[in-house]
Amino acid sequence: MNHIGIIGAMDEEVNIMKERMEDVIITKKASMEFYKGKLSGKDIVVVRSGIGKVNAAVCAQILVDEYQVEGIINTGVAGSLRNEINIGDIVLSKDTVQHDMDATGFGYEPGVIPRMDTSTFIADTLLLKTAREVCEEVNKDINVFVGRIVSGDQFISERGKKESLVKLFDGYCTEMEGAAIAQAAYLNNIPFLIIRAISDKADNSAEMDYSEFEMKAIEHTVKLLHELVTRL
Repeated sequence: MNHIGIIGAMDEEVNIMKERMEDVIITKKASMEFYKGKLSGKDIVVVRSGIGKVNAAVCAQILVDEYQVEGIINTGVAGSLRNEINIGDIVLSKDTVQHDMDATGFGYEPGVIPRMDTSTFIADTLLLKTAREVCEEVNKDINVFVGRIVSGDQFISERGKKESLVKLFDGYCTEMEGAAIAQAAYLNNIPFLIIRAISDKADNSAEMDYSEFEMKAIEHTVKLLHELVTRL
C-alpha cells in the first residue's frame, strides 16, 4: 500500500506528521486542510476531519475522490467500554458499528442501516495485523486491544449508556467518527483501520489530567503511525 490517507483528530498530531513529511502540498477543501507529501517513501495525505460523523465521512470521500488513496487510517480518542481497557491504552478496530443508527420503528435491529447489505464494517486484515505488531513494539508502556469500535454523534459519559453499548453492540470503546469513515471506505471498496487512544475508564473510576493524556496519546499515536506507514 503506497498511497495512504490519514485522518487525525488533534492538530498537534497532524502537525507532527506534517513535519516528518517531504514535499508537502497543502490544499483546502470543505474547510479542511489536506497535507499531501511523502513519508518513508510512501505517498500520504494527512488531514484533521473535525468532530462528528458527517465531517468524518466528507473527509474520507475527499481522500478517495481527490487523492485516490488506497487505504484510510483514522486516529483519535475514545471512551473505554471495558474495565480492562485503561486510560492511555489503544484500541484497534476489528470492526465498527454506528450505535446511534436507529430504524427500530421499521423493524430493524439497533445499529442496522436500512438498504445496506451490511451495517458492520470490518477493518482490513493486513492493516490490523501490522498495526498490532507495531503498537506492541513501539508502545511498550501501554496495552493494545482489538475489538469493535462503536460510533455516534453523541458524547457518551453516563455509565448506564456505556453498559448498554456493550450489551447491544459488544463495543470496546465509543467515539464519534470511526464508523462513518469505515462506511465511506466500505462503499468505495478500500481498506481502512480505526485507531483510538482511550481517554477515560468505562466506570469513570480513574482520571488523568486531559493535557497530560493528550500529550501521551499524541506520542503513542505518532510512533504507531510512522512505523505502520513504513511497513505497509
